[in-house]
Amino acid sequence: MEKIKIGILGYGNIARGVEQAIRQNEDLALAAVFTRRDPAHVAVQTPGVPVLHVDDAPAWRDRVDVMILCGGSATDLPAMGPQYAALFHTVDSFDTHARIPEYFENVDRAAKESGHLAAISIGWDPGLFSLNRLYGEAFLPQGAHYTFWGRGVSQGHSDALRRVPGVKDAVQYTVPVESAMEAARSGAQPQFTARQMHTRECFVVAEEGANRAEMERAICEMPNYFSDYDTTVHFISEEELQRDHKKMPHGGFVIRSGKTGENNREVMEFSLKLDSNPEFTASVLVCYARAVYRLAKQGQTGAVTAFDIAPALLSPKSPEELRATLL
Repeated sequence: MEKIKIGILGYGNIARGVEQAIRQNEDLALAAVFTRRDPAHVAVQTPGVPVLHVDDAPAWRDRVDVMILCGGSATDLPAMGPQYAALFHTVDSFDTHARIPEYFENVDRAAKESGHLAAISIGWDPGLFSLNRLYGEAFLPQGAHYTFWGRGVSQGHSDALRRVPGVKDAVQYTVPVESAMEAARSGAQPQFTARQMHTRECFVVAEEGANRAEMERAICEMPNYFSDYDTTVHFISEEELQRDHKKMPHGGFVIRSGKTGENNREVMEFSLKLDSNPEFTASVLVCYARAVYRLAKQGQTGAVTAFDIAPALLSPKSPEELRATLL
């Protein structure tokens, strides 16, 4: 079997998860890891895989079938997405929901100009949760949908925290409001503000001498991340953060409440409970890399999202096998 050659750009939590996921898929192979750090100081888990500086990536255009971009959404991917879509077929997990249309346009332009295909905003939200919102709205057009995240560590929000001046390290938990979830499940179709559905809890290690009051203000007023929510900031020691907050659980619920026929209440619900947010996200990314490879071989270019990719393309099984085993 000729394997699909995957490149990894970056080597943080998601990238390490991507490496593990590739090893669970027999039709995929890790070609190389590219890092902004000194490659000599980056040890990967797969024997024989080269670790190279990102400046070497363009020379690998003919040796990587799909590049998975593992940067953060706050500052990395807005630049990385268009840059690397001009060089490779790509997959990324850009998750700043409010900026997805703008990001899509930028990546789409770069990918089309260079003849590449780029799947953006892939993961479980955006991604799997997005699909379930679409299904619910299509199946129950008279209704309302609700998305609840957590309680869990948000990688994107934690990354945004770490970009605040004075923050040495930080973790953010998204916490659903239990009463709001139960109201959504009731079928009554309540209306909520973002603040009524979730709270945000931040655990921050401050650099020595940093102005904690100014840091807390900057966090709580950060648009697209914290300004629309009741946000609590806890300043803790580095030892506490390492001991109590380095696991990355997450999950959540997508609920569609609607009506059919003679006022019959119908409720759809999709949920995830994850021990490891980055490892599950990585597992989704590698499946979409398979789909991107297949679609690119058919000549498709530009940017796409989970909405545009048929589910069968995610699986290593043939259409015949899928019909016989899963349909």
